[in-house]
Amino acid sequence: MTRSAPAPASILVVEDEIKTADTVALYLRHGGHRVTVVRDGAEALRRATDEPWDLLILDRMLPGLEGSELLRRLREASDLPVILLTAMSGELDRLEGFRAGADDYVVKPFSPRELVARVEALLRRVGVSGRTPRGLRVGALHIDPESHEVRVGARALELSPTEFRLLRCLAEAPGRTFSRGELVERVLEGTAEERVVDSHVKNLRRKLEGIGADPGWIATVFGRGYKLRRPRDPS
Repeated sequence: MTRSAPAPASILVVEDEIKTADTVALYLRHGGHRVTVVRDGAEALRRATDEPWDLLILDRMLPGLEGSELLRRLREASDLPVILLTAMSGELDRLEGFRAGADDYVVKPFSPRELVARVEALLRRVGVSGRTPRGLRVGALHIDPESHEVRVGARALELSPTEFRLLRCLAEAPGRTFSRGELVERVLEGTAEERVVDSHVKNLRRKLEGIGADPGWIATVFGRGYKLRRPRDPS
């Protein structure tokens, strides 16, 4: 029986050696995966917690924040699969890496093909390969219409049913402005006054701010209504 190819994954590579980072990215992209490279530990932690990824490849020795400490902090909020990629090859180094929360450990110098094979094996193990993408994604925002779960990066956003419908409506067309009247029809089934929309938007912003997300993600378009900003939209 022929084994199906792994589904494309979104992979964050954290590596300050340019040649190594470029090699890893090249082989992973050749395997069909989407790859982003970050070279600073503090920036990597921010992006790893604020954006949706399928897997993280992490060097141990990084500027800004050491790799093991980054991993410990990440594990406080996320179960993102992590492969440590490092020149630290001793038994104690490996044990420390696994205790910090690594799922696999690859020692430099390494075979790029073997690393890709380990990536795909780990993706299969955690259920990424062959998955059917569910829900809506706008930047770090992920909305699952089936489970009614909403996450911003690794953080859950607890919403009322009306707030969920409102956010889902905006996320279905990011960047598009919805009038208050249109939102009443789509979200509230035409059974409320337009000012009720303002109250729900206020609550959504408050809850976004409560988990450390930008409340301005839901933008007011004066004289027209509201929109969900796309990741690169200006303020």
